[in-house]
Amino acid sequence: MEKLALLGGAPVIPEQPEELFKWPVMGQEDYDAAMDVVRNNKFSGTDITEKFQEEFAAWQGRKYAVAYCNGTMALTSAMFAVGLGHGDEIICPTKTYWGSVSQAINFGASAVFCNINDMLSIDPGDIERCITPRTKVLVVVHYYGYPCDMDAIMPIAKKYGLKVIEDVSHAQGGLYKGKKVGNFGDVAAMSLMSGKSFAAGELGILVTDDREIYERAMAFGHYERNNARYIKETENLKPYFHIALGGAKGRANQLCSALARVQLKYYDQRCKEIRRAMNAFWDRLEGLPGIYPIRVDEATGSNMAGWYGAQGGYKKEELGGLSVVKFCEAVRAEGYTGCWSGGNFCLHTHPFFKTFDLRGEGKPSRIVFNDRDVRAEDDLCKRSETVECFNVPWFKHFDAEWIEKYAAVFRKVIENHEQLLDDDQRQGQGGRWYGTENA
Repeated sequence: MEKLALLGGAPVIPEQPEELFKWPVMGQEDYDAAMDVVRNNKFSGTDITEKFQEEFAAWQGRKYAVAYCNGTMALTSAMFAVGLGHGDEIICPTKTYWGSVSQAINFGASAVFCNINDMLSIDPGDIERCITPRTKVLVVVHYYGYPCDMDAIMPIAKKYGLKVIEDVSHAQGGLYKGKKVGNFGDVAAMSLMSGKSFAAGELGILVTDDREIYERAMAFGHYERNNARYIKETENLKPYFHIALGGAKGRANQLCSALARVQLKYYDQRCKEIRRAMNAFWDRLEGLPGIYPIRVDEATGSNMAGWYGAQGGYKKEELGGLSVVKFCEAVRAEGYTGCWSGGNFCLHTHPFFKTFDLRGEGKPSRIVFNDRDVRAEDDLCKRSETVECFNVPWFKHFDAEWIEKYAAVFRKVIENHEQLLDDDQRQGQGGRWYGTENA
């Protein structure tokens, strides 16, 4: 046995190589584009953003694209665009970022939560359980870059006449069986903020092939100088084009749009290198107990896009019941300091979805316009709370030597995990975290 660093042994990696993980990749072309905005005070214009919208729509393979100040605003606009309203229900996987569905209360709609599977992805087998006559929208989240099972999901949506919003914030450019995610639903929206695989400062974008959805999305968060030339076919919107119908300005800062145009040019090739590195890392850990990769079989024509926030799944029963919290602590001590457990918390567990009263109506906003209490179904999502995961190194470049060193970190902890069991049991690791372990 090799003594673990957490217990006084020597760490596998004494110092981390920052360049291996630095993101986004920025060069002179990015700086020049940004400085053009600064020098000419173009921050609040629309010309650069309109060019980016055209380029992004073409790259995505959709007819229309609308840029926003962030991904949450893009998703909110998507909800308005598909007609979400009072008394409607919207289904969403429980394990995702709150921006996938929390804003449904702004439209008087009720969020209904669906379970996830072991790949942290929406479980198609649990969707029909969530559907009622009030169900209007299904949110599909390609979580941590893993493309959802769209072959199973879309027939369910069609059967019940549901509008489908794809949240592609973690999976820009990813493929499901050869087709880009974001091209399956009625509309897709995504974040392009600085931490994402497609990183452009603070930005969001929505894409669709439906002209009415496009015009409604444009009208919701944009006004006059943004939308006057675009509201053409949806007659009931034309009288209002001077004012953003959502009462909030969603216009993109053109500094971000300028960066996004440059990043788009190189995004696919950079993602290809990320995938090469990430697959090589997981290949080196194949067959080890207790952990499994959150990744697809690329032979099917699917891929993990830029592998945003790379995750591994955890099976504590294969490691003597060792908690994922203790496992991550041991990994950090060996030199990978970014290893934390959890991912996003399960939304159905948070007080926001239990008791929050947005408008002072004397009743939780999640259910105020519904004739049933959807909170009663939250207990049916308890199995999602048992699906455990942890961060793995998110390599931005392929370097075989360093990839092997990081794989060695995980091998060492797994092969010597018995050293941790007694202390872990004494500490009683576990509990509910609202966010990742280090939030």
